[in-house]
Amino acid sequence: MTDLPDLATKTRPSIRIQNAVKSFSGRVVVDIDELNLGDVPVEGLIGPNGAGKTTLMRMIMHSTSLDRGTITLLPQGDASGDGIELSNLPSHRMAHHGVVKSNQVIMDFEKLTIWDSLLLSAAAAKYERPHRVFSEDDAFDEASAATERYLELFGFGDPATFAKSAGEKKLLDIARCLLLKPRFLLLDEPTAGLPEETTAKVMEEVRRLAALGTSVVIVEHNLDVIWNLCDEVHFMAEGRVVMKGTPAEIRAHRTVVEKYLGEGHV
Repeated sequence: MTDLPDLATKTRPSIRIQNAVKSFSGRVVVDIDELNLGDVPVEGLIGPNGAGKTTLMRMIMHSTSLDRGTITLLPQGDASGDGIELSNLPSHRMAHHGVVKSNQVIMDFEKLTIWDSLLLSAAAAKYERPHRVFSEDDAFDEASAATERYLELFGFGDPATFAKSAGEKKLLDIARCLLLKPRFLLLDEPTAGLPEETTAKVMEEVRRLAALGTSVVIVEHNLDVIWNLCDEVHFMAEGRVVMKGTPAEIRAHRTVVEKYLGEGHV
């Protein structure tokens, strides 16, 4: 197992969302006055379909623009340092600041093998320049150990082949996110369609990353993942975060049970 010492020594970052609104065709999908994410290692975001969970995560990444409001990354976890206004940055700059999101809809580099796809994520930014095309061996040496670890952990077959099944492509996306060593990780339904044993491995890896200093926010319809993984849960409905608490507190709340969970989850 490889370590991530550069994370362990840093203060856990947070993201502050203020007066953030997004509408589609005149319908308000997200309307948040004030929300701070990153106060605890792992936070869950749950709610009925159409509550605005995925849209909010896309707003954080600025792959969906805000109608108004600001979203700010606080690298030191509080307002004492300089914040980085994510809502002013293009989405491709997020990873530079350590903010990474998995894909809800399965995406893949169809022309890259499993190995090359992972290596691309693991390679340091200094290799992402045309004149460094002859430095592939250096990139390989620096990233191969971490890449091989995830190949083994998630049970990929021949890494020289292409990801074929939906499960393989989902795991490939998760592994790419983890290889980026994010400071703030957004996971959008990461275990959807995965078998129970693989889900457990993903959860354990997320716990490990969070213990080393990464802030994690997870949207997940598998509520067993939410209850067992999260330190705090936000319940979202009609574009707003209407309550937050520990998993036990959220499970016990009558409104949440009636509108979302059902008696079977109590």
